[in-house]
Amino acid sequence: MRSPTCRGWRPGDCTILHVDMDAFYASVMTRDRPDLQGTPVIVGGGHRGVVLSASYEARVFGVRSAMPTMRARRLCPAATVISPDFESFAAVSIAVMETFRDITPMVEVMSLDEAFLDISGSARRLGGSRQVAEQLRARIADEQRITCSVGIASTTHLAKLASRRAKPDGLVVVTPEQATAFLHPLDVEELWGVGESTATTLRRLGLCTIGDIAHTSVDVLVRALGAATGAQLHDLSWGGGRTTVVARRGVEEPERSIGSDTTFDRDTDDPEVVLRELLRSSTKVTSRMRAAEVVGRTVTLRVRFSDFTTITRSRTLRDPTDVAIEVHAQAADLFAALGLQRARIRLVGVRVSGLAAAASTPRQLMLGQRPHGWSDAERAVDAAGRRWGRSAVQPATLLRTRQQRHPDPDAAVSHPMHDPAGQDHAP
Repeated sequence: MRSPTCRGWRPGDCTILHVDMDAFYASVMTRDRPDLQGTPVIVGGGHRGVVLSASYEARVFGVRSAMPTMRARRLCPAATVISPDFESFAAVSIAVMETFRDITPMVEVMSLDEAFLDISGSARRLGGSRQVAEQLRARIADEQRITCSVGIASTTHLAKLASRRAKPDGLVVVTPEQATAFLHPLDVEELWGVGESTATTLRRLGLCTIGDIAHTSVDVLVRALGAATGAQLHDLSWGGGRTTVVARRGVEEPERSIGSDTTFDRDTDDPEVVLRELLRSSTKVTSRMRAAEVVGRTVTLRVRFSDFTTITRSRTLRDPTDVAIEVHAQAADLFAALGLQRARIRLVGVRVSGLAAAASTPRQLMLGQRPHGWSDAERAVDAAGRRWGRSAVQPATLLRTRQQRHPDPDAAVSHPMHDPAGQDHAP
């Protein structure tokens, strides 16, 4: 029987996504300023500075990034100019990239506000490329309160062009069959690698659109632009380009922590539901830690309430860990210490920081502690997940929830991890 999560997936679906935040700096700076929503906003330096970002309301007046602030003010006198908060930008960027990695480990970070994702390993499980993209857009809007645009295609070049056409707050899919019809009417400047100088050369040859390049001999392009550039542009003009994503982190995104958040379908005040989701997040986080061969010492609980107020609580362990049951125990204690009484909760998350290489971090056994335990059991779960899929082996608590929501005779095998309502059982 096919799993319900496979609905909507078709063999041959495009699986490369380019996700780009909309007016990122401006969106982050105004998300807590309802008085500025829907108004022209410029994020930039002082009297002699330059524009870092502008809201779409300001862009209507011709304001663009890298423009001198003085000129931007002349173009749009009604705009509100805000100084940038780079710490907030970095924090939101890290959270967004972590959201991407909840979907797939194949995330190629291009800048603070954009990345390529290869979802070929998860599209079938999650229901198809379009469904994955819509889930990502909804999560980012709900958790970060900013919007993003997504392009879906079979190459990175097409996906990036598609996301540009989707702006703001949209989604565009370009299949291989649609590639030439999508590309050929576009200006030559749209092609990857075509700057001002190359565009001038192309226009001197009478080539104004990508279609013009496509129907020009490669020899002519090579003579005018050089062997590498001429051949590359001709290939791109016919829908070619890179078909793989190289997983890498951004310069602004050091591996300082690993986390996972869960946004509830409906706000909840049920502590059992919260503890169950904390277990799910702890399992995801520690699995990624083991894959990265790191351990961590500080566990952070994140709770967002129905009014979007967000609080965090942290605890530093004596010994570093990469074991889900230990991380979950700390997160559960931190949640209990909040003493919440019927508070409506929108989101919970777990993050582990203070990371260090596992190989160079010896762990001291307690007196009488067995040399093999939860750590070895969870590594066995990792191995099963790599072979049969992430959901092949799960904590029994999470499996029961899944069976209640999606009865399926082919459901995954469980393992008795930690039941928030019961006891721990040694492996």
